[in-house]
Amino acid sequence: MEDELRAALHRYDEAGGLERPTGYDHAVVRAAFDVLVERLDAEFGTSCRVDRQIEGASLHGRIEIPVEAVRGRAQLVVSVSNFGSMAVVSAENPGAYLDLAEALADHAAASADLQAVQGILAGLGYLVIPEELLTRSYDGISDLASHYPPDQAPDWWIRFFDYL
Repeated sequence: MEDELRAALHRYDEAGGLERPTGYDHAVVRAAFDVLVERLDAEFGTSCRVDRQIEGASLHGRIEIPVEAVRGRAQLVVSVSNFGSMAVVSAENPGAYLDLAEALADHAAASADLQAVQGILAGLGYLVIPEELLTRSYDGISDLASHYPPDQAPDWWIRFFDYL
């Protein structure tokens, strides 16, 4: 499975724009993102906090499912990329835990909540990328690395889910 996900990262990578892929249609991506927000709101019986005002980034938007609506002791965060309908699910905040297994072990996240979020994402056609995979050094074809000093090489998170 990891090999397939790494292949997907390389497949969605391109030499052109860093913020969005060639042929990017903001209206289509935003409509899908809005449906995702509606589904998460309904699933968790809440009004998620949503950041739709992201500029200068490969990240399209961020959805925070509040701690009051989940079974774990931390909010869940869904980050959606401008590339390839990719999404990441994090407990507390991206980078707070090495992976979701660690968040589960620490009771920051509950398995039922993660399954619900991942099921909604899969049902809407999102490719869920494990956060730990995105912490690997970026080795793609864009010129992203040229924007960083050699001792601060970017990772795949920066390529697809961060401000540039």
